[in-house]
Amino acid sequence: MAPTPVVPVPPSAAPDPAAEPAPDAVRRRPRGRTSLIVLAAAVLGVAIGGAVGFGVQADRDPTPLGTLAHARLAYPVKPGKASDPLPVAQDRQVKTDGDLTELLLSAPKNADVGEGYGTGWLTLSDYASEYESPDYMFDDLLGSGIRRVAEASWAEGEHRETKVDLVQYRSGDSLGAADHFTAQMDYLPYEDGADSEGDPIKGSLDGRYFIYPVQREAGYLPMYEARAIAVRGDIVMDISVFDSEPISKKTIRSLAERQLERL
Repeated sequence: MAPTPVVPVPPSAAPDPAAEPAPDAVRRRPRGRTSLIVLAAAVLGVAIGGAVGFGVQADRDPTPLGTLAHARLAYPVKPGKASDPLPVAQDRQVKTDGDLTELLLSAPKNADVGEGYGTGWLTLSDYASEYESPDYMFDDLLGSGIRRVAEASWAEGEHRETKVDLVQYRSGDSLGAADHFTAQMDYLPYEDGADSEGDPIKGSLDGRYFIYPVQREAGYLPMYEARAIAVRGDIVMDISVFDSEPISKKTIRSLAERQLERL
């Protein structure tokens, strides 16, 4: 790239006497002898006038003071006792800072929680591997301040599987949980050919649950899927249900509402 030519600056023109002076040129004029004489006379006049006024006032009888408008001075009310801290059962932050796995839904009676199922923690790499681009998700989640992931899963009946994730983010300047939720909601209404905004989850501001169209492939059983997602503070709740038979709205809605209540 060629260097940028330097354009010479022409010399300034002669000052225009009629032009307005620059602000820096406007200076306060120093006081001269005349100002000092006027100031001294003014001070002397004030001193003489004050002395005469004091003498006149000294010869007068004292003027009694008027009564106070209030019989007594008012003092501010003493501050009351500080309110007691919330009990643990009502302090949401205390609950979510503890063992997050204890807040997960329990598997229903007669559910299979054997090998491949159960309740526990997921490493970041294991959680990222559940997405289509694990490497990208790993870096994105790490940069968003992810803290930990708790998971519960179980099997019911012949082919139904349920998975509940609680994804918690660190508190800070970034809104990791809200960003995670927004990113998921960008595609969830259109997943698997769906075209639905889903249904609201009671007890959540923006949480939604979805029932997706059946997926069929030759040689395989049909696959039905339902999913629910919501944010509660710094935690994203993400629930998925898979089955070879249709999944009712009541099933996924009930799971989502009960899990939110536990948070």
